[in-house]
Amino acid sequence: MADKKMMKVKLVRSVHGRLEKHRACVSGLGLRRMHQVVEVEDTPATRGMLNKVSYMVQVVEEA
Repeated sequence: MADKKMMKVKLVRSVHGRLEKHRACVSGLGLRRMHQVVEVEDTPATRGMLNKVSYMVQVVEEA
């Protein structure tokens, strides 16, 4: 089985006062607190969640 493509995502804005669906996307990505970085699989589902909350998260580029 080939290696799954992964990407790192960081929460840069708070979830307080946001829409419930946007909060659900953030928690679905595995983010719990500000400036936390998680590694998620690069799938159409995770891409859709990232697009929905793009104003709150940042994809961390690896050097």
